Amino acid sequence: MRRFVPRMIRAAKLEPALYEEVEADRSAIWQAFLVVLLSALAAGIGSFHNGGMKGVVWQAGAALLGWWVWAWFAYMIGTRLLPTRETVADHGELLRTIGFSSAPGILRVFALIDPISGLVYFGTTLWMLIAMVVGVRQALDYHSTRRAIAVC
Repeated sequence: MRRFVPRMIRAAKLEPALYEEVEADRSAIWQAFLVVLLSALAAGIGSFHNGGMKGVVWQAGAALLGWWVWAWFAYMIGTRLLPTRETVADHGELLRTIGFSSAPGILRVFALIDPISGLVYFGTTLWMLIAMVVGVRQALDYHSTRRAIAVC
């Protein structure tokens, strides 16, 4: 756990080395799961005024399922449709890197502040998408960010 928070910060800072690190660390799957869960809970809390506690629970479940599905699609597209000669990956590598790309979503808790809630959601969604591109690029061993964007 000592490395967990620094890893989340490095993921949010879009450090390619962090995404390479979690790609290679099979034990980081639980940390990636926790990042997705924390991000989803923050989103649920941030939109508490819309969905209450039921919304928080729904957000968490949807985010966890979405994480698994998105990683599977990224794996299939990246390794089957858009591979390079260097592309070697498995579903777990994409689960870990995409999971950590959810780190900026923890800031969605600030969507509780009504005048900025839309800005918070827009900004964190864009930030998470950019982080996902970095994570996918590293997991699929791409040299091209464009190819990673196409996968995402």
